[in-house]
Amino acid sequence: MERIVVDPKIMHGKPVIKGTRVPVEVILGSLISGMSYEEIEKEYNVTREDIIAAIEYAAKFVIGEEVRPLKIEA
Repeated sequence: MERIVVDPKIMHGKPVIKGTRVPVEVILGSLISGMSYEEIEKEYNVTREDIIAAIEYAAKFVIGEEVRPLKIEA
């Protein structure tokens, strides 16, 4: 993850695209809202590789995540 940086001095330690102050969550939110890669590249001055790195960063937290059903008491 050389394109993603977590530094307490940058954006309060949120993961950002290296060399920018653009948080990963902003990139992901933009994708979720329907923006294209090209629109995100222009809006935030990042590269396609940066966008993919943001997706990969988020995927790390989901891969292997254990899901347990909640106990619901009647």
